[in-house]
Amino acid sequence: MHRPHVLRDVPRALAGVAVVLLAAGGPAVAAATGPPPVAAAAVAAPAGRSTGPPSDRTAPRTETAELTIPSIGVTDLRVVPYEGTTDDGPGTRIQDRGVAASPYGEHGGVGPGEIGNYLVTAHRLSAGGPLRELPALEKGDAVLVTEGGTVYEYRITENRQTSFRSERSLAEQRAEVPGEPGEEPTRAMITLSSCATPEDDAAGNLWRDAHHNPEHRIDRVGVLVSSRPA
Repeated sequence: MHRPHVLRDVPRALAGVAVVLLAAGGPAVAAATGPPPVAAAAVAAPAGRSTGPPSDRTAPRTETAELTIPSIGVTDLRVVPYEGTTDDGPGTRIQDRGVAASPYGEHGGVGPGEIGNYLVTAHRLSAGGPLRELPALEKGDAVLVTEGGTVYEYRITENRQTSFRSERSLAEQRAEVPGEPGEEPTRAMITLSSCATPEDDAAGNLWRDAHHNPEHRIDRVGVLVSSRPA
């Protein structure tokens, strides 16, 4: 039986702050009137040490964000928010348009700059493959998210892999603290996620879910280090 692998090569002190990039697609966050109060608290605190109560990841999000990752050539990629979870039907349809998706709701994430896990997914091969170079993203690389007139800068701190055939692995990816289901978040984090189709195919793993997603996701997690006016 295949067991999902999780790479934990960052100090545990950073486990509470992450950026999640998802291969499928995820909704952008933040109210159309500007960043929520908690984002301001995150900026006022020392870099990477957001304070204040966890954000409500079930709150509706309507504003589209833009994602820039200089080290892998991603510039102003639209991130569309939607109610759902990573790589579900609605999220996959958003990704099929060549943009990124960011889910909110019970199994989704928070918005840009908010305390908790900001989930972002996009295709790696199809629809233009906006996250095709995600595996090359390294610890320390910058990830910029622009929304509501503010640029949020995250730094990659951890590499992870998610198995879509493991409920535990999915729970770890979607947790408010990536990799730690049930843990109370204290920092703003991001998870970038995209498919591991070439790797799965090379290993002879041709399993696909109902949305044609392969079993594994390549995830990069980061923590918020600063914010500034756009």
